[in-house]
Amino acid sequence: MDKVIARICGAAERQRAELFELLRIPSISAEPARKADMQRTAEWLLRKLQAMGVRSEIIPTPGHALVYGEHLAAKGAPTVLMYGHYDVQPVDPLDLWTTPPFEPTIRNAAVYARGSSDDKGQVLCHLLAVEALLAETGGLPVNLKLLIEGEEEVGSPNLTPFVRANREKLACDALVVSDSAFFAKGVPSLVYGLRGLAYLEVFLTGPNRDLHSGTFGGAVANPADALAGMIAALHDGERRIAVPGFYDKVRPLSPAEREEYKRLPHKDEAYMKELGVNGLVGEAGYSTLERTSGRPTLEVNGIWGGYTGEGAKTVLPAKAAAKISCRLVPDQDPDEIARLVEAQLKRLAPAGIAVAVKQHHGGRPFLCALDSPFVEAGKGALEAAFGKRPVLAREGGSIPVVEAFNRELKAPVVLMGFGLPDDNLHSPNEKLDLEQFHKGIEAAAHFLALAGKVGG
Repeated sequence: MDKVIARICGAAERQRAELFELLRIPSISAEPARKADMQRTAEWLLRKLQAMGVRSEIIPTPGHALVYGEHLAAKGAPTVLMYGHYDVQPVDPLDLWTTPPFEPTIRNAAVYARGSSDDKGQVLCHLLAVEALLAETGGLPVNLKLLIEGEEEVGSPNLTPFVRANREKLACDALVVSDSAFFAKGVPSLVYGLRGLAYLEVFLTGPNRDLHSGTFGGAVANPADALAGMIAALHDGERRIAVPGFYDKVRPLSPAEREEYKRLPHKDEAYMKELGVNGLVGEAGYSTLERTSGRPTLEVNGIWGGYTGEGAKTVLPAKAAAKISCRLVPDQDPDEIARLVEAQLKRLAPAGIAVAVKQHHGGRPFLCALDSPFVEAGKGALEAAFGKRPVLAREGGSIPVVEAFNRELKAPVVLMGFGLPDDNLHSPNEKLDLEQFHKGIEAAAHFLALAGKVGG
């Protein structure tokens, strides 16, 4: 491994050039106008894999293509499946970017570009690690399969059906995913839990047209007022979610887990300063970290209705709407939670207001098998690359496909991400710390070496 790591360290300039090349392609899966760019990105990955000596193909789906590769020459060794995604989030609001989102720029020892951390940079860490191992040793310590999709940012609608229909093709002893972050800079982390997601839009309709608020106000139900009251009623005074049945299947945090949370280097004061807020709110009885990763939430992601232009317009709006997301913990079911929230919204609606709810894609929560030797390999890989034994942490976000992979392939999952909490995922000025990128390549190589020592 010394020679492999030396090769990786000696190729930093080329690695950055390839990262920049990949980041320049605007692979926004949510925008139909970017379909050609999505295909161009898949072809870039295909060429990269083929140049490395990995047998690979582009697999069409009803949406955006999958990129699949395999190198299965390690007789008797375990099989590892690496998953990542090449699609990125939309860039709006564009005017908040310091530099253009698809013109990668280095400042403050980080590369700023959409997709740099989520997830192109992290995917490339694995590809460059595989490339170094093949170039230096002529082979891999494991049998490797790679699956890189183009629809993660729109809910992976075609991935689970593909996995279900191709269990034999994707069969593996372990799955490694790098689409998460360290707890903090200098604090390597192995994520062992992901929250699930239920997402809804609620639409309120009152009168058949916008009305003059002087003529009709006081007699006709105002959808904007009604929506504000309904949303406020979704939490009680202790910030518990006031939806009947919402907590029925929540798996409590164990005493051991709560002790692990206390060991993580977190200070509420620093957290507030970083966010520019003068106080924190959340479910009573739980710490900030427990609230943001180990407990379920219900949040309003957007709300609108009535006149929002400049100046005054005395209108009683005919319609109002909101987007609501719920982050879920084991053993909550996203479809059930969506139905419960919808039912509660309809119960809360006052007379004169009609309610319609649209349910969007969701995802199930997930916990890793911490007793897996492949998880131990992940710990060892991060320690070898970053010089510190990693902490175990839950992630507040969701990667729905991870649970689907685990369920369909019956293989343990190693969530070994290289991002940082301030990488501005899904926001303007997304970035990837360059040290994290280069050390991430080393960690990916160490993981394959250590995974190869696990009995297949």
